[in-house]
Amino acid sequence: MNDDDPVDMRARHKRATREAISSAALRLAVEQGPEGLALVRVRDIADAAGVSPRTYNNYFSSREEAICAVESDRARRLGRALLARPADEPLPQAIAAAVTGHYGDAEPDRAGLRMIMSTPALEGEALKAFTTAEEPLAAAIAERAGTTKDDLYPQVMAAAIAGAVRVAARHWINGDDTVPFATVLKTALRPVLQAVPAPGD
Repeated sequence: MNDDDPVDMRARHKRATREAISSAALRLAVEQGPEGLALVRVRDIADAAGVSPRTYNNYFSSREEAICAVESDRARRLGRALLARPADEPLPQAIAAAVTGHYGDAEPDRAGLRMIMSTPALEGEALKAFTTAEEPLAAAIAERAGTTKDDLYPQVMAAAIAGAVRVAARHWINGDDTVPFATVLKTALRPVLQAVPAPGD
């Protein structure tokens, strides 16, 4: 399949539309602030994204889902980042490089992430946004470790890594503005990766 394939073009168009709606929703939410979240209407989001309310409803079932989709979609791609690492790279190093690279190459929007993680009305969707990484990440870890994603090891590791990302994000939005998220994330991952067995264990 190439970029001129109609199926691929449709997929890219859908992805771009979803990202435009989600980015508009998050931007409007940040502008209104936690107390004004209820003022962010579907029509406002649709207008800001350049789509119709009907198109908006084809992608998202709630305002909260749209606001958190930026982080949710990003988390879901984490498994692919791990699989893209060199095959002969030890698993702990591969995980550290994949996770910090995935989030470090395009640092999260601090104001947007703070809005998502600090607003009670968004807490449920915020948690879902981080846990969406678990299933594809478990599958990637299983492939790298030569096991199946149904085994406990890749599932527990994926949950621990997703948890480390969530804790690092909360620490980062409330910490020193000069410290990159990737630096905080690397520190948060350290105790998790210490539990990764060496080859042959």
